[in-house]
Amino acid sequence: MKRVLFLSLLFVCCFISYGFTADVVPSTIDQPGTQPQDVSNLESPDKCDNCHGGYNTATEPAFNWRGSMMANAGRDPIFWATLAVAEQDFDGAGDLCIRCHSTAGWLGGRSTPTDGSGLAAGDSDGVECDFCHKMTDPSNTDPILQGVMASPFIANDSLNGEPFYGSGMSSIWGGSEKLGPYSDAEARHKFMKNDFIRSVDFCGTCHDVSNPAVGNLAHNFGAQPEFLATEEAKLVQDVSLDESPKNYTNKTAFNNKPYEYGVVERTFSEYKAGLVSQTLVDDYPDLPADLQGGALKAIYDAATDFGTKSGNYADGDPRYYSCQTCHMRPVFGQGCNKNPPFRDDLPLHDMTGGNYWMPQAIKYLDTQSKLRLGGGLNSLQIAALDAASLRAKEQLNLAGSLTVDNNAHTVKVVNHTGHKLISGYPEGRRMWLKITWRNNAGDPLRTDGEYGPLFDDNGNAVMVKDPRDGQMKQVESILDLHGSNTKIYEAHYGLGQEWAAGIEGLYPNDLALSYDRYTGAVDLTVSELAAKPAGTKFETFHFVLNNVVIKDNRIPPYGMDYETARLRNALPVPADQYNGASGTYDYFDTVALNPPTGATSATIELLYQPTSWEYIQFLVLANNGTDPAQGGNAFLGMEGEYMLEAWLATNMAAPYVMASTTWGSAPPQCSLTAPTLESATPGNAEVSLNWTAETGGYKVYYDQAGKSQLVAEVGEATSFTDTGLTNGSQYCYKVSSYTADCESEFSNILCAVPNNPGQNNLEAILATGRYETTGKGKTKVITFVTTTIFSVGDGVTVRATLLDEATGLPVPNATVNIDITGPQAASLTTGLSDGNGVAEVTWQTQAPNRKGQGGTTPGNYTATTSNVTASGYIWDGVMTTTAFTLQ
Repeated sequence: MKRVLFLSLLFVCCFISYGFTADVVPSTIDQPGTQPQDVSNLESPDKCDNCHGGYNTATEPAFNWRGSMMANAGRDPIFWATLAVAEQDFDGAGDLCIRCHSTAGWLGGRSTPTDGSGLAAGDSDGVECDFCHKMTDPSNTDPILQGVMASPFIANDSLNGEPFYGSGMSSIWGGSEKLGPYSDAEARHKFMKNDFIRSVDFCGTCHDVSNPAVGNLAHNFGAQPEFLATEEAKLVQDVSLDESPKNYTNKTAFNNKPYEYGVVERTFSEYKAGLVSQTLVDDYPDLPADLQGGALKAIYDAATDFGTKSGNYADGDPRYYSCQTCHMRPVFGQGCNKNPPFRDDLPLHDMTGGNYWMPQAIKYLDTQSKLRLGGGLNSLQIAALDAASLRAKEQLNLAGSLTVDNNAHTVKVVNHTGHKLISGYPEGRRMWLKITWRNNAGDPLRTDGEYGPLFDDNGNAVMVKDPRDGQMKQVESILDLHGSNTKIYEAHYGLGQEWAAGIEGLYPNDLALSYDRYTGAVDLTVSELAAKPAGTKFETFHFVLNNVVIKDNRIPPYGMDYETARLRNALPVPADQYNGASGTYDYFDTVALNPPTGATSATIELLYQPTSWEYIQFLVLANNGTDPAQGGNAFLGMEGEYMLEAWLATNMAAPYVMASTTWGSAPPQCSLTAPTLESATPGNAEVSLNWTAETGGYKVYYDQAGKSQLVAEVGEATSFTDTGLTNGSQYCYKVSSYTADCESEFSNILCAVPNNPGQNNLEAILATGRYETTGKGKTKVITFVTTTIFSVGDGVTVRATLLDEATGLPVPNATVNIDITGPQAASLTTGLSDGNGVAEVTWQTQAPNRKGQGGTTPGNYTATTSNVTASGYIWDGVMTTTAFTLQ
């Protein structure tokens, strides 16, 4: 272990100011990668909206991105309230947060002062379009696409070139081109194909977070003890004053891999340690039976069109279960409003996670003019936030499942994601089992994991003053956090005694580590922890100071390897949970049930809450206010109170039911029958729907590759016309029935393409074959012979027959775009169709040379219609396919 010790750790206070903010980012916080003002050609998302929005909210990039938490990371009031405490705790720490919560602001050099007061109004859009569409692999292995990184800010290991994926250490392209996954884009701007944007490593940039301050200053580097047992001697840290000029020679972030220190969040490492990251979407049927379902099935269905085609990308690139594949599922649509070709692997830019509540908090604070950044939301932004909230709930429904064994009295909770269930920075988020036990008469006997109005141990209501009206309001939470029948999945971080002893002198008025959730009284201070016996640990929400993971019982992902997780500081705590001693963790938790005497049935619910009363309380009480003389911050001093106000005004972030099941003789929770969608009839800028009558009212949704966007609640009507649509764009629908108590499953899905007056739909039917010649001279006859078997070196002729859907008559003078997928890929365009509506194109395959080298790869291929163009017609959008084999 290499440490540079210029001063005792007790004197680190020289560059941790109390209650102020840094105008210069301390070198203790600085990290490699593209630096502020290294690039200057980043454009506003508003400019991107001109082409990538305004034509189909179900599939277009702009609308769906606008509702995402990535687009609203700069508005997020939890971010601002947490930043307020972080800046109090460690002057300059805010720069680490702003890196990912306002990418344009950080790259533009506006992260100082580090309390965010230097950010501009336009910096509110969080992770912006250009950040992702100019990001390159920091390994710099691509000979052309290399981001701007000058020494010493090279974000990869100088010895082996291993790239630094994490903590916002990005490598940003300095050219004017937008970088994306396609080589055939029809864009109005310059573009280049970037393979990294599909990489499983791309999202690691922001979804592994390490704290370089703790990495540099804490005796244990902020790492897990299992990691330190073998790796501590290799680590480098610099426990010294911040120099002028700065010196990065021994700084932790510049000399260690980003997952080796300062644990804050390890979502990416959890994913990398599991087998999901190594699994092709096409291999879904080979997964364990209890894992098949949920998010993994939704991805498979979207990518393979319910198992009817390869799950790989349309250009033949292999599609793994990646962050993008799950959180940006492929849809059929167009990437912009300039009439480009339709794609069947267009990434839905919704980036949906599980935060269904934050959109409502943002909307509320906007109405009160209390958003710290990005206020004045327009109607489109509000609609996008509402749509995102619904998708987040659906994403949660896909994340986990419950299965009861009535004989063994157990319930099995299965993780259907690629990371821990739940994942991300804890910030009060939690998942738990709520079990309501009933007797034979249906009377409740006991509720385990009950959530509701909170009372203290003496039966007194726990109250808080509502900033809206000054009245006292009773708060809600899990009633018994530590009961023997309470099962909560969560992570708790904290401080160790040794680290507390090193920093206790930094805070002239001491530092409260946590607060009693009933009274708000201080549980323990940093100086009190410092006086405890060595080895003592204490839970706290002070994330910028935390150096230990005290508890992490979140369910590991499929195939999570102990050794990989250990080396990435992503182990459960304690590490022997979930059969970890075997070397591979279970991706499920089997929970023993404890029925009370007389119980004959139970309703079991898996609940999720994005933040808790306990965290909101901390953000209020830990904020020192606006007076710098009292350790406060004039810019951030009200953020805790604003957060409390928003929490109270939005139903206290009430928990959501992710999954439910029953034990014993309990009736099903929702017996409503899903309607059958009978027709979706296109018209001019509209689609008319009809469905079967069932009990209750009805909701109409757009289908988004298994996700949903609410279109309308139509009461008890069994028909609906969706108007104001874009002609030529495909819209897919599904319907549900609902009552005040529950909502049915979705109906079947029907799609339609609105068209202009006087225009008709046409369909394309595909076949493959070859031309064969018989006879000679005057008897010579050339005949098209349909076949699906070819030899390498043959010309594979793909024939499309174009028909008017209304009349069944052939359509002449039409062209068809055809994509070939399989071991190799090709994109073809037919010539004009003849009087019989037949259009053709030949894919000339190549035979290997005399040495048997080269040539087109043999295997199974698919030809797919990707677009049809004909004057006076609109393609029906049905991507017909035909399969063939190359031997």
